[in-house]
Amino acid sequence: MTGDELAADARDAVLNRECFCVTLDSAKLQAAIRAEAPNPDLAAALLAARPHLFAGMPVFLARSDLKAMLDVVSAVEAAGVDPGYQQEVLEWAPAIARHDFGPRGAFMGYDFHLGDLGPQLIEVNTNAGGAFLNALLARAQGACCREAEDAMLAAPVADFEFAVWRMFLAEWRLQGRTAEPRMLAIVDDRPSEQYLFPEFLLAQRFFERHGLAARIVDPAELQFAGGYLVQDGVRIDIVYNRLVDFSLDAPGHEALREAYLAGAVVLTPNPRNHALFADKRNLTLLSDAANARKWQMTPHQRQSLTAVPRTRAVTAGNADELWSARKGYFFKPAGGHGGKAVYRGDKMTRGVWEEVQRGGYIAQELAAPTERRIKIDGEIKSLKLDVRLYTYQGASLLAAARVYQGQTTNFRTPGGGFAPVFVT
Repeated sequence: MTGDELAADARDAVLNRECFCVTLDSAKLQAAIRAEAPNPDLAAALLAARPHLFAGMPVFLARSDLKAMLDVVSAVEAAGVDPGYQQEVLEWAPAIARHDFGPRGAFMGYDFHLGDLGPQLIEVNTNAGGAFLNALLARAQGACCREAEDAMLAAPVADFEFAVWRMFLAEWRLQGRTAEPRMLAIVDDRPSEQYLFPEFLLAQRFFERHGLAARIVDPAELQFAGGYLVQDGVRIDIVYNRLVDFSLDAPGHEALREAYLAGAVVLTPNPRNHALFADKRNLTLLSDAANARKWQMTPHQRQSLTAVPRTRAVTAGNADELWSARKGYFFKPAGGHGGKAVYRGDKMTRGVWEEVQRGGYIAQELAAPTERRIKIDGEIKSLKLDVRLYTYQGASLLAAARVYQGQTTNFRTPGGGFAPVFVT
């Protein structure tokens, strides 16, 4: 690392510790939301009911750390297309994941903790939420110091909308479609009850602005009839999938599953995308250097995978060992999402351990998150942070942070929530 890079890393840490600038222009954000949402009053009301969705302060990220994170993304994406890697992960994936219709998965999310060892990849997510909200958030910032102004100028958000539209068109064409799509459905269970429902409204307006009709749909409202996926007699061409039923097995998802398996609809992200990248059992392979040597990767990509904390499947054979060493691990369900049923080892009870050791969990070496100090009502508080890269086919769409208290990210922390990333 050069002297300039070391200086940038130090500046990054100092700013996260000592900069208490409130860069969020709330009026500007509300105006942007009202301008983009199809129902401005509804969107504003929904956001008012979510007071901890957006943090008022940015997170500063050294340019060298951003580069290292993108290198990790490149390495994981390279593993994802390697035949040997695919064969291994598909062995534990559901059968539906063996179908490859072409799409690579819209809005992949790579989540990192920062620390003395550099960025550490904590997990990979398909259908990573928050991208549309974070793009608006990034545009609603004001600089109150020179460092913030310099970092804002370096923030790569200007081409977000173009890149996202190109992403969905690419997914459409990767499934062999040549005509233009006419109807898109944003699909989730009980969508109006989801915490990120305001984002669905923004996404709907985004698609409509680009000439593609869009609906927000509960999968139970869909039918597979006459070889097409339909809702109320209207044919759905492409589905932006926000379900956390990654194998489409849950009740009410039958029509979507049938249409997907018939190749009658373009579904993104889809079960194969999740199986290749987001199943947490995959981290047991990605964090093992011996595996990386078997895959078709460059030496630099293999080196980048050392940023994946060592991860092991919890089994009957290693349960006693992992319990004894639990303080050095996070325990996560292999198919989990949203920080649910995730346990930090040093806070885990015997009762919880009985559940964990039954199987279906991975143990990931602890990579402690760094902190962002904020000022609330004149009081300085230290919150945890992680950084998410939204990507498509390995290319970055947007960087954002989540600031929180507790074991995992949440939107219940005063002063916390999504935060813009300022690259220094």
